Amino acid sequence: MEEAARNFLDRQAAASGLREPRFELSVVTSRAAPPCSVAPAIEALDTRQPARTRFVARCPDGRGWRHEFVVRARISAEVAVTAAPVAANQQLAESDLALERRDITHTPDAVAPAQAVGRSSRRSLRAGEVLRASQLAAPLVVKRGDQVLMVARHEGVEVSMAGEALDAGAHGAVVRVRNAASGQVVRMRVAGAGTVEPVDQPITR
Repeated sequence: MEEAARNFLDRQAAASGLREPRFELSVVTSRAAPPCSVAPAIEALDTRQPARTRFVARCPDGRGWRHEFVVRARISAEVAVTAAPVAANQQLAESDLALERRDITHTPDAVAPAQAVGRSSRRSLRAGEVLRASQLAAPLVVKRGDQVLMVARHEGVEVSMAGEALDAGAHGAVVRVRNAASGQVVRMRVAGAGTVEPVDQPITR
C-alpha cells in the first residue's frame, strides 16, 4: 500500500516539475486488510491534499474484498525561493531566485526556478519565500499609456494603425485601445510587446 502511494506521489511530482522530491509516508488504517491470493489492485480516491491521501485496495480473486486506507505524507523538494525581496509586478530573473530544499507538504503549487523566471509576482514577497504558481503571472508586455500598433489580418491582407493602450496587459490579455486617428476606443488582445490585434483574430504566438 505504501509503495502504491509512493508511486502515485512520484508521478504527481514529475508532472508538477518538482526537482528531487522526497517522501516520508505512513499508512493509517483502522484494520488490517484481509488476505488476498494475488496482489491487490490499488487506486487513488482523494488526492486533493498530499498530506492526507485516500486510497482503496481491491482483491481481484474470488474473495472480492474492498479496503480503504489513508496515507499521510511529508513532502520535500528543491524549489524556487526568493533570494531577495521582490516587489509586486516585478518580472523575475535568475538572480532573484535561489534553489533550496523545503518542506512543501502544504504548498502543493511550489515551483522550480525554470517555471518562475520571466514571470511576474502578483504581490510583494519577502526574501526566502517559497514561490508558488498562484503567486505568479505572465509579465506585462503592454502598459497603460503605451503607444501600440493595432494590427488586423484577413485573408492574407494586413492593416496596421497607431493606437494608445488604456490598460496594461500580458500576452493574450484583452485591453482597451484608443485609435490614434479616429479616437475610437476598442477592445483588443495583446499580441506582443507594443502590438495588439482584434479579439476575434487567431492568437499570435
